[in-house]
Amino acid sequence: MEEQLQFDNNRDLQSLFGRYDQNLKIIEKELGIRIIRSQEGIKISGPDVQVNKTKELFHYLMTFVEKGKDVKKADIIYALRLVEKEKSIDFKRLAKEKIEVSVKGGLITPKTKGQIEYIEAIKNHDLVFCIGPAGTGKTYLAIAMAVNALKKGLVRRIILTRPAVEAGENLGFLPGDMVEKVLPYLRPLYDALYDMMEADTVEQYAEQGIIEVAPLAFMRGRTLNEAFVILDEAQNSRPDQMKMFLTRMGFDSKVVVAGDVTQSDLPNGEGNGLSEAQRILGQVPEIKFIHLTSEDTVRHELVQKIIEAYGKSTNGHR
Repeated sequence: MEEQLQFDNNRDLQSLFGRYDQNLKIIEKELGIRIIRSQEGIKISGPDVQVNKTKELFHYLMTFVEKGKDVKKADIIYALRLVEKEKSIDFKRLAKEKIEVSVKGGLITPKTKGQIEYIEAIKNHDLVFCIGPAGTGKTYLAIAMAVNALKKGLVRRIILTRPAVEAGENLGFLPGDMVEKVLPYLRPLYDALYDMMEADTVEQYAEQGIIEVAPLAFMRGRTLNEAFVILDEAQNSRPDQMKMFLTRMGFDSKVVVAGDVTQSDLPNGEGNGLSEAQRILGQVPEIKFIHLTSEDTVRHELVQKIIEAYGKSTNGHR
């Protein structure tokens, strides 16, 4: 079977095809088809099913280009693997799940079925708990949704908070005022913001109070209206802190609580607020709990190969 695809704007083709047509080579390899460039666009040849899948993939990838984003290898690989693995997910659904977050028109996309369910939960519920291991996008996707909501005028401000539990004993020995003392524990939240917005915009919004990044203790006594509020590393909150935080929720606000119940840094096996919230609130229908697993971990493909290689080496030397 052969199919011809035409593109309206040739200037977009490099963004779509990649440098030295590397994206075309990846698609050929992954789908077992042949792609030939022409003045009008491309010609795809191969088995009927694979050619049709290739056409759908190109339509999906063009949604990146239309927003001014270059298509990367990871965009192709993750999309193909997700569509191949999950029968309920196709390229049209993936296209609807992209989050527009950057002032440059950039896009962030869910890479796994669990991440798609997480995004849908945030869209449809005012309070969402996301529980899962590191690297599954719990905080990153939540911040992307927050920036998106702010950009669309759905909220007036973004509030990001974390417990500074590691600071407990040594906080007084650190230089600077209270904010400067806890800043290292909040740095990952700033890093995510800088990925999604211009640095000067983040700083300007921070000065205006539109974006606030603060330790969990600073939430006490407040009511957070018209805000997108994210509690990160929630497994390091005490049960009383979690209750305090959840009762700060105001009108027209959205709250996301993210953490890993297996990685609490609280001393002496102290019970954490995330585990208790799951036990107490797990049956409340208006509250959504999302559980991500190691299958939702998004890493460079070489990392998986490195892990496998070390695993084989270790097994061989036992």
